[in-house]
Amino acid sequence: MIREELARLFTLEERHRRLFARLLLAFGLSVVVFVIGTVLVWVFESGQKGGDIHGFGDAAFFCSVQLLTVSSSMTNPVTSAGKIIDVALEAWSIFVVTAVAGSFATFFSSGDKS
Repeated sequence: MIREELARLFTLEERHRRLFARLLLAFGLSVVVFVIGTVLVWVFESGQKGGDIHGFGDAAFFCSVQLLTVSSSMTNPVTSAGKIIDVALEAWSIFVVTAVAGSFATFFSSGDKS
């Protein structure tokens, strides 16, 4: 029984390729969202009075922690456009986390059928 499970562990099936494709798609689209979000946050929030974003690096940091659903102690966003961008980044994060979790659930449940 152990030998059979080890053989299944190292066998690439169609479900493995589907999982890899879904993870790659989620990662690639998240990189695009990160770049666009960073530029938009930098444009709208950089140098605003009362904000903590003073350059492109700060905008990138802010976007990365929002996309990782970690958040930060930065006092941003302070503009209306920045708040909309922030909500969009958080919504994207929730979507990606649930989509990836669903992809793993499908991967494991489809493996139990064989």
